Amino acid sequence: MNYSQVKSNPITVHIVNAFISQGGGGNPAGVVLGADTFSDEQMLLIASKVGLSETVFVSASDTEGVKLDFFTPTRRIAHCGHATIAAFSYLAQQGLIGEGETSKETVDGPRKIVLKQGTAFMEQKAPNYLLPSQWGGSDVTLSEVLHSVGLKDRELDPDFTPSVVNTGNSFLLIGVKSGEVLQKLEPDYALIAKVSDKLNLVGYYVFTTDPQATDKDATTRMFAPRYGIEEESATGMAAGPLACLLYDAGKVKTNTVRIEQGVFMSSPSPSLIDVELNLVDGTISRLMAGGKGKPVKHITVDV
Repeated sequence: MNYSQVKSNPITVHIVNAFISQGGGGNPAGVVLGADTFSDEQMLLIASKVGLSETVFVSASDTEGVKLDFFTPTRRIAHCGHATIAAFSYLAQQGLIGEGETSKETVDGPRKIVLKQGTAFMEQKAPNYLLPSQWGGSDVTLSEVLHSVGLKDRELDPDFTPSVVNTGNSFLLIGVKSGEVLQKLEPDYALIAKVSDKLNLVGYYVFTTDPQATDKDATTRMFAPRYGIEEESATGMAAGPLACLLYDAGKVKTNTVRIEQGVFMSSPSPSLIDVELNLVDGTISRLMAGGKGKPVKHITVDV
């Protein structure tokens, strides 16, 4: 066979920065439209060639507004916040969907989406908390967790116990005392991946509410090496759990929470995530996490 005659299939990938702050920054995601005929293997191959933390594949749904499939460069993931915001922002900006309520179909069931005034919001479930004493037979200790990011006990925020929180995906939330502590973290990516695998986490979400570090409710860093992501600049599916933790710990008194991410990365990319909590008798029943998306370029990959 003359391999030079084998035809490739060029796929257009729209790169959209999600959760932008003041018109810039944000977290880039790949958005692929018309993905109805792609296999899991093809989507994974495209995501690996795109090389961003997540690529989302948009196809028709029989039951919801659209179907979304999310892939990191190494595996499928059930939900991805910034890729969801990227997809719906791009669809709205192209005139393919309008303002108001719609929904997404995912491998983990449907989720409501709301578009209002240029911002896309995605639904997450009520929070579920697991304290270190509830980690069961995972063999993970709190000291191992702290060691994996170079933290000492004295550097933790005493108002928060490191906890696994799930509103759709599981994240380990770790509160620290100051922006200085957040900035000087020394992540051991192999150990974080090991802990994440044992606890079935997407990754770690380390945060501070230090008013000297941010004028938002919290500023954060996100590590997810289990999914091939060392650090990313905006994580909507982690901001939801953090907003719940801040509310349930009494750190915020209203149902609106603003979370900043990406400021303390080695190459900063400031991002802003707005979370609206739905409260029933003071208890969180669900939430909507949202932000704005900005298309930055298009690329082509061959499969």
